Amino acid sequence: MAEAPAGLATILAAGERDFLIRNSGDPVKINSIEASTVALYFSASWCPPCKRFTPKLIEAYKELVSQGKSFEVVFASGDHDAEAFNAYFAKMPWLAVPFSDTEGRSGLDKRFKVRGIPHLVILNAKSGEVYTEDGVELVSEYGTEAYPFTLERINELKEQEKAAKDNQTIHSVLGTPTRDYLISNKGDKVPISDLEGKYVGLCFVVNGYGPVVEFTTVLAKMYDKLKEVGEKFEVVAVSLDNDEASFNESFEGIPWLAIPQGDKMCEKLVRYFELSDIPTLVLIGPDGKTLNNNVADIIDEHGPDAWEGFPFSAEKLEILGVKAKAKLELQTLESLLVTGDLNFVLGKDGATVPVSELVGKTVLLYFSAKWCGPCRAFLPTLVSEYNKIKEKNNDFEIVFISSDKEQSSYDEFFSEMPWLALPFGDERKQFLSKTFKIRGIPSLVAIGPDGKTVTKDAKTPLMIHGADAFPFTDEKLKELEKRIDEMAKGWPEKLKHELHEEHELVLTRCSRQYSCDGCDEMGNSWSYRCKECDFDLHPKCALGEEKKDEEMGEENAEAAPAGYVCEGDVCRKA
Repeated sequence: MAEAPAGLATILAAGERDFLIRNSGDPVKINSIEASTVALYFSASWCPPCKRFTPKLIEAYKELVSQGKSFEVVFASGDHDAEAFNAYFAKMPWLAVPFSDTEGRSGLDKRFKVRGIPHLVILNAKSGEVYTEDGVELVSEYGTEAYPFTLERINELKEQEKAAKDNQTIHSVLGTPTRDYLISNKGDKVPISDLEGKYVGLCFVVNGYGPVVEFTTVLAKMYDKLKEVGEKFEVVAVSLDNDEASFNESFEGIPWLAIPQGDKMCEKLVRYFELSDIPTLVLIGPDGKTLNNNVADIIDEHGPDAWEGFPFSAEKLEILGVKAKAKLELQTLESLLVTGDLNFVLGKDGATVPVSELVGKTVLLYFSAKWCGPCRAFLPTLVSEYNKIKEKNNDFEIVFISSDKEQSSYDEFFSEMPWLALPFGDERKQFLSKTFKIRGIPSLVAIGPDGKTVTKDAKTPLMIHGADAFPFTDEKLKELEKRIDEMAKGWPEKLKHELHEEHELVLTRCSRQYSCDGCDEMGNSWSYRCKECDFDLHPKCALGEEKKDEEMGEENAEAAPAGYVCEGDVCRKA
């Protein structure tokens, strides 16, 4: 047998060990490895992203081996015990560093600066040169086409993609060399040629994901309306589900076509259209060229009536904009909070309060949830400022709009609030979230006495000015800004502070919001700032004034539900 490439031996051997193992337990001498390209796979059985990626790597590995490619994979485990390692490695067709060689595995982690898993480093076996440390992304995006994973090959693939986009057709987008059809939810094969000359929407979907479910419900109504008026329009589902059961569940209730489940074209289209969010609806024109990489936001904003703006040209969008503006002018509190028989909100002890009793008041719509840490932290402040406003103004109210997932959580959270609420699971919540484009919680939308929207962000002025921000109009906020400017004339221009002893802090007029490094709350107008260190303090913090209420404790904390991520003072849909 030929001598092992020095580069590979240097990397994989450790101490007295000059071998790797197969999942049968058989040793394999490192100097017997003949592959010219070797991938080091850092992974672990406890890691969900690893468990999702490993089947893709197995598929690519088997395909490359069947094609006679000179390729090998070496598993470097991050498991915590031998039992977990053995169970995980049993599914893998390649080699591994023995689990017992803790020092060897640790040495590989350090050598390649592994900060997270799955991580796939691909090497030139002869020289030890690293082709790429982005093997996970390359295998996920390109599969076996990326072999041998060199920079030259990746650049070649990118050039091919650019050429494909320049010469795009409906067949190049949806078909493969072995498949020239789509499927209906009845299992029928529909030729891609049937879509020639039509507008085609590519809808990226994941079964059970709330925002996708909500969007496809609206899209189905628009789809039916466009069919009714004779538009040549078709939708093709691009499923990102990993299993056939999930695919079938999401597909059975929609009236359009789909790329078959598990088809590699689905992953290719994710990269091709640079998918960054779902729901996404890519619109392809009758000539097969891309008209818009995502019209989902337009449909989301205008609902089923979005069909009137189809195919969403600049002229059509202007028409939609005019109609939306006219609709906004007609907005009233009742048009927002009354839907059919749902003409009430809840008070304490389950008492119903007619929406008509709120007409003529300034109303804050409070989007929040108990599972949201920033919401729990904000609530004491909101309760305090609410009580201060109510002491002086009877024409003021708050309505809690819950994103809680369980009645018990809703009840417990609402019990801490002195204001009103929509019932748990109320259908009006979805309409209001769409109307005001709520992307994160907590959010406060202010509705004026005339029923018109005063601001979609009443939280910021409330945090800065407290109860003085009422009624949250531009005029009131400008008045407060002038008052603060007058106060600032009496503040020192520079000062030293114990929280930032390195440099003096300079009183600075701010053109945008900032986060105070003292109390972690947002501020604007004025800051004591160190530009060199990007450090800011509220004047009240810098001058030693009393801070606002401490954040609510986490003893009642709940985990954010799937699909949400909490960062800083807001929770958003992931």
